[in-house]
Amino acid sequence: MSTGASVVLASFLAFLAGFAVARRRPELPEGGWKDRATFTTLHIAALAAPSLRGGLTKESARRAVRHLRALLGTHALAITSTDAALAWDGPCTGEVLEHARTALASGRAQVFAGEPHGAVVVPLTVDDRVVGALAAYDEELSAALVRTVTEVARWVSGQLELAELDSSRRRALEAEMRALRAQISPHFVYNALTTIASFVRTDPGRARELLLDFADFSRYALRRAQDFTTLADELTCVDRYLLLERARFGDKLRFTVQVAPEVLPVPVPFLCLQPLVENAIKHGMRAAGGSGRVRVVVRDAGPEAHITVEDDGAGMDPEHARRVLDEGPGEGRGIGLANVDVRLRQIYGEDYGLVVETALGAGTKVRLRVPKTRPSSL
Repeated sequence: MSTGASVVLASFLAFLAGFAVARRRPELPEGGWKDRATFTTLHIAALAAPSLRGGLTKESARRAVRHLRALLGTHALAITSTDAALAWDGPCTGEVLEHARTALASGRAQVFAGEPHGAVVVPLTVDDRVVGALAAYDEELSAALVRTVTEVARWVSGQLELAELDSSRRRALEAEMRALRAQISPHFVYNALTTIASFVRTDPGRARELLLDFADFSRYALRRAQDFTTLADELTCVDRYLLLERARFGDKLRFTVQVAPEVLPVPVPFLCLQPLVENAIKHGMRAAGGSGRVRVVVRDAGPEAHITVEDDGAGMDPEHARRVLDEGPGEGRGIGLANVDVRLRQIYGEDYGLVVETALGAGTKVRLRVPKTRPSSL
């Protein structure tokens, strides 16, 4: 449901609710009932919305139904799926499911006369797919009631569509996380284990330390990921990765990590830094002589943490860097950079994507910003 449609619907509901408030509260001064009605309507809708954003289940219906009944002011209200009555508030009749099935089959609002209460039943839809029904029971079945129940059902359907979008978004993020794990390539695992094996005879103590570093890195990178971790944990993962790569490249790889201590507890998306460091090493080590420097800097910037990952390697054509980010993750297109960029934009908004500064022969600097507070929608 678009923002404009939501505003129109809220205004329509407020208009209808205003008459109800005016009838129930005649003592309100002239003109005052409209403000009271608008506030009451939007407040009740706000109470119902969080439950509906969880999708159409028994629990979400149970939490939302009493608020929706208060919004409509009817004798009773029921929410059904396509094959069951999920929740009701007030004394509903035993015919609620039969009424719902009739409305679901027609795909339109249906009115059922009855004594002492009739019913107005409206299908609930998600992406033009009927998923349930809203059934309102009252003594008087007026045209105004039919219109009001229909509009409320449309609003409920909009919330359920948002729930479906949230679910799709979570599935997309999970798929991208699996892609990031796959990017921890077999080549890195093979090279790390080969490097560790080379120290087994010559320096057993060093081999043991590296094996523990590899275990710590693998445990973090391959765990069942949540959406967020702390910047401190993410930097620990980067530190283990750098130690393993330093063991492989020796003094040819130089790196520094500079962090403002106050940003360590900041929540960040899981595995948002390691792919950038891996990309920096991969390109940095292509510099003349096969050596390179990687620098990670994390600064406190008021409401945000600012992070840069920089290498002094071969760099790339800026147009190629732009294509990598514009085209998104894909085979042969730098899945690490593109994946992190997509996730940051999905979580924080379009203004929070990666910024890549690079040129042929001039190294590469990747900058990102993360708010210090986790988005309330996640």
